[in-house]
Amino acid sequence: MSTINRILTPSPLERVGVRRIAFLSPEYPHPKTGNSGGIGTSIKNLAQGLLAQGCAVRILVYGQTADAVFEDNGIVVQQIKNVKLKGLSWCLTRKKMELIINELYANNEIDLVEAPDWTGITSFIKPKKCPVVIRLNGSDTYFCHLDQRPVKWINKFHEKRALQNANGLISVSQFTANLTNRLFNLNKEFTIIPNAVDMSLFENTVSTVTVPSEPVQSTVEAGVRGLLYFGTLIRKKGLLELPFIFNKVIAQHPTAQLMLVGRDAPDIISGNASTWTMMQALFSPTALANVTYLGGVPYGEIIKHIEQATLCVFPTFAEALPVSWLEAMALQKPVVASNIGWATEMIEDGEEGFLVNPKDHENYANKIVTLLENPELQKQFGMAAKQKVAQKFSTEVVAKLSMAFYESLIVKI
Repeated sequence: MSTINRILTPSPLERVGVRRIAFLSPEYPHPKTGNSGGIGTSIKNLAQGLLAQGCAVRILVYGQTADAVFEDNGIVVQQIKNVKLKGLSWCLTRKKMELIINELYANNEIDLVEAPDWTGITSFIKPKKCPVVIRLNGSDTYFCHLDQRPVKWINKFHEKRALQNANGLISVSQFTANLTNRLFNLNKEFTIIPNAVDMSLFENTVSTVTVPSEPVQSTVEAGVRGLLYFGTLIRKKGLLELPFIFNKVIAQHPTAQLMLVGRDAPDIISGNASTWTMMQALFSPTALANVTYLGGVPYGEIIKHIEQATLCVFPTFAEALPVSWLEAMALQKPVVASNIGWATEMIEDGEEGFLVNPKDHENYANKIVTLLENPELQKQFGMAAKQKVAQKFSTEVVAKLSMAFYESLIVKI
């Protein structure tokens, strides 16, 4: 029997009161905790939804420079400093996290802890009584497979062990669950609960579909309108395909603009070269003149850039269920995205956007041009996209699904 179906029976002495959910994470989007990516954003969105459901939420952020606790709009954030001792740091840090979880559980401060699958952080963390849930957002093994590069055996070992030891398993997409089972030679059942976005952040936004008649140069104040990609500049997200796609867009639509927002990542396959530097060499001179790269910007600024864009492009090869896509859809932006795996669980091709293989540069470009030249289709896709996010991916919907799952696992003592 898989762990997902092994419902834990309450003991006669019940833990009463508000449900207390903890998340063990390497990142959290807050100035005090350092840089954060998709995992941190998805955890914060879910945490806010759980707060609205009447839960207490604590984020245990490891890999920090100091041990500390602070509150972030009702969410308790506990920073955990790694133990530094040559040859023993890995083991001692996990033992420290295990002791923290046991203490919090014994003091009725948490009822359950959830962790991501990335690098299998809980592989050797075995709390005495507190249930442990693993939520798949994509392990290193998973992403290496999609990115067609070798995975470190130690990461794969810990990721598999963490999945085997968990009391409950969630996946943000069926595609990710199925591929994870295959890659680790497992036969686990996963409850599918997608990532979420906070719709309240997008309720008062104004969607625009105007396409500029003249090229807009590299300036935030000018309000660039056209294509927008936001996320890390990295090979696995199709950023080395995007220049070839945009070259073909420019050939058909010379006034098109492309804005890139996100940090530049080193390309592992090419000896850690800058992805942005590699991209610039792939654009035609004409296309490059219409490209704006802003680097990383604060989250609030990203929302403004999404609002100003005509459409968003995500030619990625490796995702689980990307929050960035949901954010674009929540802002009523039509999306031209990858057609791989998880994508069909988010977007119906021709209804909320277009799904295309990123390596089919001509077809991808044609879909972009179709949208650039059809404001009515932009509006149609955008409205349908926002409606889908509200119905399936809002924090309220996802928090209720997650809470029902947690309730099935919590041991009441």
